[in-house]
Amino acid sequence: MNTWNTLLQIWTISMLVICVSGDLIIGGIFDEEHEEDKRAFEIAINLINDHRDDEQKLKAAIEVIAPNNMFEAASKTCQLLEVGAITIFGPDDPQNFEAIQSVCDAKEIPVVQTRWNYRPQRDSSIINFYPHPAQLSKAYVDIIRKLEWTNFIIFYENDESFLRLLEIMQLTQDMAYLIIIRQLDPKEDGVYRPQFKEISNSHVKNIIIDCRTEILPEVLKQAQQIGLVNRNYNYFITNLDFHVIDLEGFQYSNTNITGLRLIRENMKLTEDFTNELCSHEDEEKSEDKDCKLKTSSALVADAMFMLDQSLADLESSSFHTEGHSCNSSSTWEFGSSLVNVIKTKKTEGRTGLVKFDNEGFRSDFTLILTEVQETGFIDIGYWNLSEGVQIQRPTPYPEKWDQVEDDDPTSLVNKTMIVITALTDPYTFLKDSSERLSGNDRYEGFGVDLIDEMAKLEKFNYIITIRADKSNGARNSKGQWSGMIGDLINKTADLAIADLTINSERAEAADFTTPFMELGIKILFQKPKAAPPNFFSFAKPFAIDTWLSIAGSYVFVSISLFIMGRLSASEWTNPFPCIEEPEYLINQFSISNSFWFSTGTGLQQGTEIAPIAVSTRMVAGMWWFFILLMVASYTANLAAFLATVTPLNLFTDVESMVTAAEELGIRYGAKRDGATEKFFRDSRDHPTYGKIYKYMQEHREDMPTDNKQGVLMAETTQYAFFMESTSIEYETERHCGLEMYGDYLDKKGYGIAMRKNSTYRSRLSTTILKLQSSGVIDDLKRKWWQERRGGGQCASSEAASDATPLGMSNLEGVFYVTVYGLIMGILFAMVERITYVKSMSKKTKMPFMKALKYELKFYLNFDSNVKPVLGSNANLAEGEEKDNEEATTKSNPLQYGFIISSKDQLNL
Repeated sequence: MNTWNTLLQIWTISMLVICVSGDLIIGGIFDEEHEEDKRAFEIAINLINDHRDDEQKLKAAIEVIAPNNMFEAASKTCQLLEVGAITIFGPDDPQNFEAIQSVCDAKEIPVVQTRWNYRPQRDSSIINFYPHPAQLSKAYVDIIRKLEWTNFIIFYENDESFLRLLEIMQLTQDMAYLIIIRQLDPKEDGVYRPQFKEISNSHVKNIIIDCRTEILPEVLKQAQQIGLVNRNYNYFITNLDFHVIDLEGFQYSNTNITGLRLIRENMKLTEDFTNELCSHEDEEKSEDKDCKLKTSSALVADAMFMLDQSLADLESSSFHTEGHSCNSSSTWEFGSSLVNVIKTKKTEGRTGLVKFDNEGFRSDFTLILTEVQETGFIDIGYWNLSEGVQIQRPTPYPEKWDQVEDDDPTSLVNKTMIVITALTDPYTFLKDSSERLSGNDRYEGFGVDLIDEMAKLEKFNYIITIRADKSNGARNSKGQWSGMIGDLINKTADLAIADLTINSERAEAADFTTPFMELGIKILFQKPKAAPPNFFSFAKPFAIDTWLSIAGSYVFVSISLFIMGRLSASEWTNPFPCIEEPEYLINQFSISNSFWFSTGTGLQQGTEIAPIAVSTRMVAGMWWFFILLMVASYTANLAAFLATVTPLNLFTDVESMVTAAEELGIRYGAKRDGATEKFFRDSRDHPTYGKIYKYMQEHREDMPTDNKQGVLMAETTQYAFFMESTSIEYETERHCGLEMYGDYLDKKGYGIAMRKNSTYRSRLSTTILKLQSSGVIDDLKRKWWQERRGGGQCASSEAASDATPLGMSNLEGVFYVTVYGLIMGILFAMVERITYVKSMSKKTKMPFMKALKYELKFYLNFDSNVKPVLGSNANLAEGEEKDNEEATTKSNPLQYGFIISSKDQLNL
């Protein structure tokens, strides 16, 4: 089947050649993932044919192959050569390109390469239009030196990028440089945060990244998530397609992100080719994003136009296109000449000057240094081999703020804004100071620092005023607003900053900036108390099925020992070693002894019973080995299980909280007339939320007027307080007995409020975006939530209490089992003795109570360990009672020298 497919492809291409007899075939083999390069190849040939005056045209013969398929690459190359291809444009995949090159070298057919190749070759058919690796590495080093980076971190993607940065790494030979090297994704799972987090605490703030275009935006995004994209960090991106990436999310980060570009974007050649390339894309893609020319596509176009000029110099009309078979030893007579002509030409292309040195490498090229700024990509300089690095950084902003035109209605420069706020933690505090303070110096907090940072960026002045009742604002039945919103409407203030939630009702009365903090409603409640330890906590290291398996093994081994002891001749032993031929033999493995042996060894105590036969010793050895592993496993888990404290959660989310409130009497509520109460009011159609709002209306005593009061109620009583998640985070950093529960009930944000239709809204929103991108707002939140005013104390207290002594409640089960076992042993002893007395009383015909009384006399005589057999004192049954002391003395066989037969001795 494969043979037929190959023949069909050859026949198709042959028909193409016949139809265009006299035309020059240019072969192109492209990767499946590089559709844009194939399209650039076709467009370049079409543009060339439009300007050719002669009848001979260029015709494209294109093949698309999968990566890492060298056999297919070689096969496709042979097919193109057989139909008369005079040049092959190779793919980006290095393995496929090597296969193509080996075929073209044998047939002396030029092969064009447009990718970085760390093993450039001379005297071959390769013409590589990509900058020479050695010169590119030199450019990297020159830029690092120009930026005066004496310490930096290198993040590389794979082995290829590692080799590309090798010359930079060699700077470590100079003691003046400190270089940290990390691979971006060693696990190849697309997660780069662990690598960034590892160096987040480092004092090194300069970062070099070398990776593919496809993953670069995600790499920078995850670096931003870790907090490494702000004003403190500098980035150098080595990817030459840096300019095609959408980095809008980093334009306001105040981070110096510098990259390189080979393409001349402002040239008409580039613009025309880019427009032609973009017109071939789908309309949907063209509408969604700007079409930008990639370096590989530009190199394909430059290579094709230079090839066309070289063909004109060689008078290509004399070429014949009968093709070359890979099975023959013939070569193309014009191949070497065409390669030499291309390497001696120079032209100005879309990637600048295209020129090869005397060794055939493109080493005389110019790189454009570009930087991400608020207005987009800005060219700040260039590098070439002769001049090195030349920085020509433009000034992105006016040098003096007073140069801003006075008639700009959105400008805040030199204006004074009245900012109203409330003494709400952690947004505004009265500053603790031994000196008398006045003005804005009296206040501190997250909101104060935020408005101060905004004022520095926009160059305006501000005066802070305090709302005494801490009311954010509510509308009465007449449509009039109170609180901070009312102050804005009444022109008492220009801006309002606090924990002011943006909702539709407030947005009708005032304008809001972009949210400076995202949040949602959650539940504040006491931390779950520790559940009382399980009575059988000592049994927790093993699951129930494991305990049953151990019990089954115990029974099985005991019975096996009993059976094997009966079957093994070695276990039947002589009870009288002095008698060579005894009348009978005894066996130590009775059923009770077998179970006792398994019990003793199972508890690692041992017994007086020792196996003799090979079979019983084998069973005993395996049992010991089994017990060894079981005891080791049990001991390893026992400490963890005894020390573990299981929290007793009364509820986990809002639904279970309502259920717990009905069953356990838990009270709940929210800030009275606040945005949280309005959320439940507007969500009454939801069954759970409607029930919560009804409870709030019926129990107004559970609706505090201030968040602090609600926190106090939650800390001291069984009270659940609905509150914004950011406020809960703040309180749980300081009240270690409280915890946040449930998922977000809604999604909203805090914004800075101003009067309706304010001209400053857009500029202030942009300022907030700048502060967010640069990490300033994250730093302020960390400062006021976790560091200042008692923050962070709960984390340390929890860490200090990790190891706690085990109380009696953790081990009471062990004590009770021991006590119960002792009691059961006593009960068994009493039952055993009563049974024995009863049987002996029948045998001796002595009354049961009299026999029991007789036995008890000897049991209670703790001065003697000798007791006569009840059957040997039958005369007592006839009324001849003897003194207890006399009976005890005469019952000692050693005193009277009784001779007992061996059989009687055995019975005893």
